[in-house]
Amino acid sequence: MAQGKVFLVGAGPGDPGLLTVRGKQLIESADAVVYDALANMALLPPRARQTGRPELYYVGKRGGEREPVTQDEINELLVRLARDGKRVVRLKGGDPFVFGRGSEEAQWLNDASVEFEIVPGITAGIAAPAYAGIPVTHRGLSTSVTFVTGHEDPSKPHSQTNWSALAKSGGTIVLYMGTRTLSTIASTLIKDGMPADVPAAAIQWGTHPKQRTVVATLELIAERAEKEKLSAPVIVIIGWSVVLRDELKWFENRPLFGKRIVVTRATQQAQTLTEKLRELGADVVEMPATQIARLDLSALREAIHRLQTFDWLILTSQNAVSIFWEQLLGEGRDARALAGVKVAAVGPATAGALLEHGIAVDVIPERFVAEGLLEMMQARDDVAQSKVLYVTAEGARDALPRGLRELNAEVSVVEAYRAVADGEGADKLTKALEADKIDLVTFTSGSSVRGFIDAVGSDLAQKVPAASMGKQTSAALRDAGIEVKAEAEESTLDGLVAAVLSAV
Repeated sequence: MAQGKVFLVGAGPGDPGLLTVRGKQLIESADAVVYDALANMALLPPRARQTGRPELYYVGKRGGEREPVTQDEINELLVRLARDGKRVVRLKGGDPFVFGRGSEEAQWLNDASVEFEIVPGITAGIAAPAYAGIPVTHRGLSTSVTFVTGHEDPSKPHSQTNWSALAKSGGTIVLYMGTRTLSTIASTLIKDGMPADVPAAAIQWGTHPKQRTVVATLELIAERAEKEKLSAPVIVIIGWSVVLRDELKWFENRPLFGKRIVVTRATQQAQTLTEKLRELGADVVEMPATQIARLDLSALREAIHRLQTFDWLILTSQNAVSIFWEQLLGEGRDARALAGVKVAAVGPATAGALLEHGIAVDVIPERFVAEGLLEMMQARDDVAQSKVLYVTAEGARDALPRGLRELNAEVSVVEAYRAVADGEGADKLTKALEADKIDLVTFTSGSSVRGFIDAVGSDLAQKVPAASMGKQTSAALRDAGIEVKAEAEESTLDGLVAAVLSAV
């Protein structure tokens, strides 16, 4: 077996968006990922646990807790995986070389003649203050910054840290892992000459949606942190630049900060909605209630063979576009096959998906529902007695094809896909619902309502209010006994996000 390689990758401080491009590429191409407690699980490849690719090894350690895996065992695991010929990502919170023991692991790999590479990450000592609105340096306030481990107790006779020099440095001090020794450290700094009224901040879970920040003077910061029950992971910043927090804090000022919102959108489409909500500060719990399953597509392929016999092609969703185009190319045809065929879409997302394939739609309604499209079609003089290919989901409402047939149009309805229940993440969500830790659940369709109820049960489903993408979804929610706290004015993701903002 060819010798493998170990990549010591900094996972960043917690926000998945702070992973480096190089780190992301390596995770996606890895045969095995060995990850820490502080590495965000969102960085792991989707469905890796179900497929076993890449192999996942949790080796998390927390200060003060019994270590489930010793450092020597971690080192030996890395060597073994590499000698098995695997590309191994050792995913470490923050930066591997900043209080991360990455250099020790690299030494072990070097001694074992295993090839390795270091991929730096954004360390929490810079990122957590930045997300709290605290610069570690600022002209006129602090021209230097010192990173120091809080594990060192300054009251002990032997210490590698010169606390007296730090007290007189005049710069910013950033303490890692210092919650247990914070009171002693603060007292020592004051005794050695640092003013007791120097501002300080303690930041728990920096860059995470659950970030909490406590500000006090150096003299009182330990007392305040204890009163607020801050526990690891915590970064403490001591220095005059802390006074800028009121001006510069941005992360905690976002409109959905502190709100925990569930996204039940189908797995293939959840990412966009999740990203929009996270940008507004929400802690998003993804519980894809539905997956998109293709049906027997022989009828669609047959219709594609005679596309030129249709006057209209109507597509009801991005899923319909994706499946139609997949089958079109599979039959050896391309966009030219639609020459002479007019195209209509139910909403802008569907129209946008078509435009990605070079097709500009002829009709898009002002109201993004079937009735809105029907009104537009009724107002035209080229729909009556035309031939229409209507590609939709199984069990979709028949309002549009029925209305077109009333215009004497010949409508061929092809059901290309169905939404099926997907319970991934249901256990985690069930526990959060039971603990009253969910503020709102978003729904984009009646099928997502059914999938949600199937996953968590009717009683839990009714505990939390909902935000709905439109009238039909709202009706399905009310039929299920779920409170509709907000309904999108437009049946789009942006409309749903606006509804969420109005509801919380």
